[in-house]
Amino acid sequence: MTDQKIKAEQFRALHVKGNPLVLYNIWDAGGAKALAEAGAKATATGSWSMAAAHGYEDGEAIPLDLVIQVVERITSAVELPLTVDFEGGYAAAPEQVAQNVRRIIKAGAIGINFEDRIVQGEGLYLVEDQVDRIKAVRQVANQEGIDLFINARTDVFLGSDPSTHNARIGEAIEREAAYKAAGADGFFIPGLADHSLIHKIVDALSLPVNVMMMGDLTSVRAVADIGVSRASYGPGPYFTAMSDLKEHFGSLE
Repeated sequence: MTDQKIKAEQFRALHVKGNPLVLYNIWDAGGAKALAEAGAKATATGSWSMAAAHGYEDGEAIPLDLVIQVVERITSAVELPLTVDFEGGYAAAPEQVAQNVRRIIKAGAIGINFEDRIVQGEGLYLVEDQVDRIKAVRQVANQEGIDLFINARTDVFLGSDPSTHNARIGEAIEREAAYKAAGADGFFIPGLADHSLIHKIVDALSLPVNVMMMGDLTSVRAVADIGVSRASYGPGPYFTAMSDLKEHFGSLE
């Protein structure tokens, strides 16, 4: 447990505004070992990638027991801190979310992504409901003695028309303030790729801002220049790996 506490501290310190932590999301222990050998400072799973690698759709279709097994394999294979894309916590009720997070902590993780989208439902949780869920996660982490890094993800932007993103900035800022007060440590804004709008959010918020490298976000240096603290790649690495696999198989004679 002491080692896990140290990893949690190390991971938290890697979030530096203008010098972002780069997380090239993986889905198994082999990928984690490859990144560790390549010099990565931390590892992160991607929910889409982990599900697809085991034949499931995204959206908590992969069984929680299997997720726990994969997390255990990763944390036993590498010494790097691991943050888990935990989607919506595999439950709606705060109490059940907390118990699921407890299992993730016991499996060795020191951080989670936790989204406000209603998984397998419609829309986003009301702010007050998501606040209760985040509070429950923080409470169980405190009980376990791990300073779990709660990366509060908002899906205000993901999947929406980019022309509406400027009008959604206010809601994102309001959610960040509420999530921070509830115990969140970072704010993840996947789907927002406009540099000027990201800059506006970074300037307005106090939590470290995490972007997903997609669309117009192609350069870590560029997002560093607008003050981002964390850059992750989501399912991108899995897409690349599978594309390479197909390409090499197709070239065999």
